[in-house]
Amino acid sequence: MRRSLLLVPALAVALVLSGCTTSPEPSEPETAEAPAKATPEAAIAPVVEPWAGLPTLVDADWAAKAAAATGIPDRAMLAYGGAAVYVANQNPGCNLGWNTLAGIGEMESHHGTIDGSSIGADGLVTPPILGIALDGSSTNEIPDSDQGAIDGDAKWDRAVGPLQFIPDSWRNWGADGSGDGKVDPQNFDDAVLATANYLCHAGGDLSVPDNWRMAIAAYNDAAPYAVGVSEYAIRYSNDVATG
Repeated sequence: MRRSLLLVPALAVALVLSGCTTSPEPSEPETAEAPAKATPEAAIAPVVEPWAGLPTLVDADWAAKAAAATGIPDRAMLAYGGAAVYVANQNPGCNLGWNTLAGIGEMESHHGTIDGSSIGADGLVTPPILGIALDGSSTNEIPDSDQGAIDGDAKWDRAVGPLQFIPDSWRNWGADGSGDGKVDPQNFDDAVLATANYLCHAGGDLSVPDNWRMAIAAYNDAAPYAVGVSEYAIRYSNDVATG
């Protein structure tokens, strides 16, 4: 998870431009609307043990229809829906909807498709997604914490994978969402399950609006980020309901 990384360039441009004009009166920051939980259709007999991965937990026909309605890649929708089914079984008090995960996925990497990347049948995202070096020039300064083992950079940390975890966070929250016995931030299933677990830990019952906002802020504390996640989550849910 990141701290305002994607938003820094846009904010920097806004600040430069504002220097040429009279500063406007400060306004209250927009508060993100907590989206209603969207529930996927589970597979006929979802099995958590033995673990075979998130895509096996959700109905494939539902995922295909939801993908067509929203424009989200089918493989990403299988992961989002599967993670919601997983949480509903393992941590039902969290009340995490697939649409919240999809909102984060859009904000972080356009569902694993940023800069020409795509998600393979096994969940692996190629080419790998790496954020900029967190060297303090336009982001928080985060020196290397993993000797480059996760992010390939032995000097500075970088956000990694389609859900953009920094190495320290991945070490704490990395999960095997694909069922291949590995924990890889570049695997879409692994990254989505790690995100789901983290949100539930950070916010508790996400059906409570303030808890939802707290969970999103723990993931990325920029107010425009929460608004973006909210808007995408609501839109995706509406698209599926009317599609």
